[in-house]
Amino acid sequence: MANEIIEKVASCLVAAGSTFREDQKEAYRRAISSETNEGTCWVMKQVLDNAFVAEKTSGPLCDDTGIPHVFIEVGKNRALTGQMMADIKEGIREGLRRLPGRPMAIKGDDYERIDQSGGLNEDSGALLPSPFLVKNVDEEDTLRLTVLMLGGGPAIRGITQRVFHKHSVQVVINEIVNRAIPAVSQLGCSPCTLAIGIGRSQFEATSLMMEAMAKGDFSVQSDFENTITDRVNESNTGALGLGGKTSVLATFAKVGPQRASGVRIVALRPCCCFEPRRASVEL
Repeated sequence: MANEIIEKVASCLVAAGSTFREDQKEAYRRAISSETNEGTCWVMKQVLDNAFVAEKTSGPLCDDTGIPHVFIEVGKNRALTGQMMADIKEGIREGLRRLPGRPMAIKGDDYERIDQSGGLNEDSGALLPSPFLVKNVDEEDTLRLTVLMLGGGPAIRGITQRVFHKHSVQVVINEIVNRAIPAVSQLGCSPCTLAIGIGRSQFEATSLMMEAMAKGDFSVQSDFENTITDRVNESNTGALGLGGKTSVLATFAKVGPQRASGVRIVALRPCCCFEPRRASVEL
């Protein structure tokens, strides 16, 4: 059983780092067919061609192969044991070696890891995943794992801040748009997919943002998501900042429970042109 989990997780990680999903490919095709700016259109064609090559060779979509983030859904009739979590971590190590992931793990103690004086570990598998996010779901027999490979550029441009909502959804949307436009323009590797979580704390908002990336669908967009996408696209940033109406392909938003308060905590990640790099597997 352990070997089966390790193999499934390793293959899932490679798929996450090397393939576009069909809804993602179709989002690019739609954007290319409607874009009038030649530079932005050319960039999107190159991104899509790159995705086809990466899928064919099972090679990385980008030189920044990303940090593994794991989202696990557990049904009522399933259990997630400590041994299974250890096997998942081993599967991640194996997947990073197969992809291969860029060697990014820094050796040393706390100080040496912060200032990078400890040097890099040459083993791709030494790159530890982020803490797992586990959620209970209504599907009784489900034990589903999603691997997201998240790059450094979007993390640098990401924002988690309070928004004074003033009892208006439109005020919250305006604040998100105002913060997203400079984040998208400064990212560089666009067109983006905006990932948004709205919660009661920094932890909850960021967790919701991760769930939005894990579950979002380019072909299914709510009015809330479409409004943000359309508003940010009015900035005319375009792919790689070349101008045009395609700065953002889609918005993936997840709104969690809220508290009686004057603020909403919003986590925003301008995912790069290859993200969300994700794949799922049933365990």
